[in-house]
Amino acid sequence: MDITNLTTSNIGTEHICCAISDKKCQQGYLQKKVWLKEKLSHGYVFKKYDVRHKVFIEYCPPEIAWLPINAPNYMVINCFWVAGKYAGNGYGKKLLEECILDSKDKDGIVLLTSDKKRSYLSDKKFFLKQGFEVCDFAPPYFELLVYKNNQNAISPTFNKSAKNNIGPNKKGLTVYYSDQCPYTEYYTNVVLRECADKANIPLNIIKITTREEALNSPSPFTIYSVFFNGKFITHDILNENKLNKLLQNI
Repeated sequence: MDITNLTTSNIGTEHICCAISDKKCQQGYLQKKVWLKEKLSHGYVFKKYDVRHKVFIEYCPPEIAWLPINAPNYMVINCFWVAGKYAGNGYGKKLLEECILDSKDKDGIVLLTSDKKRSYLSDKKFFLKQGFEVCDFAPPYFELLVYKNNQNAISPTFNKSAKNNIGPNKKGLTVYYSDQCPYTEYYTNVVLRECADKANIPLNIIKITTREEALNSPSPFTIYSVFFNGKFITHDILNENKLNKLLQNI
């Protein structure tokens, strides 16, 4: 299969892999395209295999990355996904090789992951096999992985806000989300609102709309993160069942 590189010219006709035909998330899908188009004009990269499924990689230089990290001269992988149907065929390795080739003039590559396999985060086992290593940690389970072209380069680190991992609102639920994922708009402003109303829990929604806000996020995962009474509880996009299980364990 061929790899397609999204550009400002073809993004209007090309799909972006996630929520392609999910009618509930069409607003979020269109918002992600708008977000992407602006970033593509500043060096953001979105490469995908020519299938109507999640087989893609997104990466960018640190100057435009929406992660609360310090990683000068490192390429930042923002999202990487190979759907199970396509796993084991070398597609993920080939997509990563594209990123490595585009990062030759940098000190290396960095990405956000976690201590174990979790939804919406890249599985670190794959990257460890490709020569990455853990370089920093942020509570409760976030990790940074680095691949170095320059072994003498300073390793990337999480910003202080992400290390603290404390939400400023101490009452009820607070969710931070952005247009980086087409699912977040619907599941935040429709599903989570309904869940909070049903459970009679105060809900504060904060949309991250600028890179500066992302750099100062209280969670490393600026796509979607939920706090309860100021404590981080999950980065997993919530439905009613997931929320009830979380609240039962708090």
